[in-house]
Amino acid sequence: YMNNSLIQINHLTKNYGKHRGVNDITFSVDQGAILGFLNYEQGDIHVCGLVATHDHEKFLKIVGYMPSEAWFYPEMTVKEVLELSAQARHMNCDEERKILCQKLELDEKRKINELSLGNRKKVSIINAMQHKPQVFIFDEPTSGLDPLMQATFFELLTEYVNHGATCLLSTHVLSEVRNYCDRVGIMKDGKLLCTDSVKNLTKSSAKRVRMIRNGMKLDYLYKGNLDDFYKELAGYHIQDLLIEEPSIEEIFMHYYKKEDSNANNMEP
Repeated sequence: YMNNSLIQINHLTKNYGKHRGVNDITFSVDQGAILGFLNYEQGDIHVCGLVATHDHEKFLKIVGYMPSEAWFYPEMTVKEVLELSAQARHMNCDEERKILCQKLELDEKRKINELSLGNRKKVSIINAMQHKPQVFIFDEPTSGLDPLMQATFFELLTEYVNHGATCLLSTHVLSEVRNYCDRVGIMKDGKLLCTDSVKNLTKSSAKRVRMIRNGMKLDYLYKGNLDDFYKELAGYHIQDLLIEEPSIEEIFMHYYKKEDSNANNMEP
């Protein structure tokens, strides 16, 4: 438990049978605390000074976890499922549960087996939020939600964070990273490539170029000096030209691609 870090992950490794999920991961989070209960083979996880392998009941109270796919007792009502979860934590979450159900437009009286995918997702969200934990862990939380409910989810999450909670968000929707995250951790092949602020990771000298040159449409990333770029255009007939910042998707994708030492400045 070093410095002011409330989460400290030390040399964490997780295998799924013969396949390795994460390999020797180390990182820390300074404000708030977020932890997934992993059945890991090696490594240490500390949250708020607690060790993940101990104090299970304390962890239940400070952590709100939402998996990408959650399964509930199909014959129980939404209210019964959420009350059962609250009882497991020895907490009364009635007031917060009702507020969340109202904001997410979820009928507490309906049975789980009567719910659509999106509404089951709402049950999972409320289950993670209703005890107002210090720590949120969300795995693809907005998949299956319509755009209005996606916005409502992030409004709720932002409200909790503004009151001191911290969230670890696993998502493939990069606009969510850009719009809502302060820091980003990028994983590839089970290894943590980097952790940094969104602002720093999205800095790039590359430009997205779209033009019509000699009657041909071109669309590519230019990674060289713009002065050189303009010189390269000499002698061509340019009917249209647009130069803009690359999208966050394009910036992040380079972390997942192997560097090509023979690449030219112009990449079609």
